[in-house]
Amino acid sequence: QVQLVESGGGLVQAGDSLRLSCAASGRMFSSYTMGWFRQAPGKEREFVAGIPWSGSNRYYADSVKGRFTISRDNAKNTMYLQMDSLKPEDTAVYYCAARLHYTVTYQPSAYNYWGQGTQVTVSS
Repeated sequence: QVQLVESGGGLVQAGDSLRLSCAASGRMFSSYTMGWFRQAPGKEREFVAGIPWSGSNRYYADSVKGRFTISRDNAKNTMYLQMDSLKPEDTAVYYCAARLHYTVTYQPSAYNYWGQGTQVTVSS
């Protein structure tokens, strides 16, 4: 089992950058595929980025490709999301998630563990 805690959200202006962190407890962090999701008011939770346990590949939603970068440090049990060139439409609660499987999936239901979320607000 793993517990996840996000941090790094905040209020920024369009064009600014933020880096989100997801700290995981438990000894098996390096075995988990990790993902970032977001949910805006009145919308469904959507996939943002994903990274397998090895970090060898990275997957992004089309809406963030080229602006966001996902990474992980298994020695620190931490995953990151570097968000650059932020837009007002990026405003949402951002969640990190983990699944004990070696492939990244875009489906939230496939992830077993979730953090509590961190708010990101981008003003125009």
